[in-house]
Amino acid sequence: MNLLEKEQLIQVKAEELEHAAPEDIIRYAVETFPNITFACSFGAEDVVLVDMLQKVSPSTDIFYLDTDFHFKETYETRDRMKDKYHMEFVRVAPKLTPEEQAAEHGEELWKVDPNACCNIRKVEPLTRILSQYEAWITGIRRDQAPTRANAKKIEYDVKFGLVKFNPIADWTSEDVWNYIRTNNVIYNPLHDQNYPSIGCEHCTRQVAPGEDPRAGRWSGTDKTECGLHK
Repeated sequence: MNLLEKEQLIQVKAEELEHAAPEDIIRYAVETFPNITFACSFGAEDVVLVDMLQKVSPSTDIFYLDTDFHFKETYETRDRMKDKYHMEFVRVAPKLTPEEQAAEHGEELWKVDPNACCNIRKVEPLTRILSQYEAWITGIRRDQAPTRANAKKIEYDVKFGLVKFNPIADWTSEDVWNYIRTNNVIYNPLHDQNYPSIGCEHCTRQVAPGEDPRAGRWSGTDKTECGLHK
């Protein structure tokens, strides 16, 4: 399928599947693009999609970006899900170890230049892994941030050059948690400690009552995204 055919297909199917159930979108995605992967951060949205994928297409690759700076609870969530579903998550690591990064760019780069840190530990590894696929699935939702408000259920990801599926783009946080409770899905316990959005340990803090759910990410800076989504 060439680029023009993909773009035409995406435009038609995005409208057709706008109100489809996430499971139906996933089913269409894996059947149409067998060479597809899912990017999992082990946050609430992504554990929902792991559960759905295990029911719809358990052989589909699921990877995570191991920045080396995740909370221990995030790694524990990964291990619990691995045991529950009897599966392996593909680990994608940065080219630089934390020690090499400190030697080349200085200590605590996340404080001095968080964009550079994200580029090294997230964007470059993601670019590398996605180059092996023709489509990917994400857990982004439109109401998470203004930068995600126009996300389509299916779109062409210009940044990475492949088809992108956002099966729960129109879900609310309540929808996510209803699914987790109804299906007894494993989730990161930090969500119960006022961490609605969980990233690296150095750049994530608890959110106070009344704050925006993503206020705990890169707090004190004007940064709102790590660069994985346009």
